[in-house]
Amino acid sequence: MRIDKYLWCIRFFKTRNIATEACKKNQVKINDGAAKASKLVYNGDKISVRKNQINYELEVLDIPKSRLGAKLVDLYRKDITPAEAFEKLELLKYSKDYYRKKGTGRPTKKDRRELDEYADEDL
Repeated sequence: MRIDKYLWCIRFFKTRNIATEACKKNQVKINDGAAKASKLVYNGDKISVRKNQINYELEVLDIPKSRLGAKLVDLYRKDITPAEAFEKLELLKYSKDYYRKKGTGRPTKKDRRELDEYADEDL
């Protein structure tokens, strides 16, 4: 089965076109080698996919005949993504939430309240 079709069948990507685009952007690798969308997948292959700033590691257990229901996906692939990858995403998420450059945009409601509290302390 083609790699783009496999990733679509196991519900890793919502559409097959998105899976094909990921292959074109070199975000998909099979056994540590670059994979075009037409590259064939076999049992036991290790697939690395970069999606949402995480490098997912998958192992092919079996090849499905068609797109699967969400409950059946684990019969055809094994997720071997290390936990550190998800921890990095959490840290990245926290750094984006609390970082705002000074002077960019209007103050948030929280910023305004802090300013009001500071002004009230002086009086």
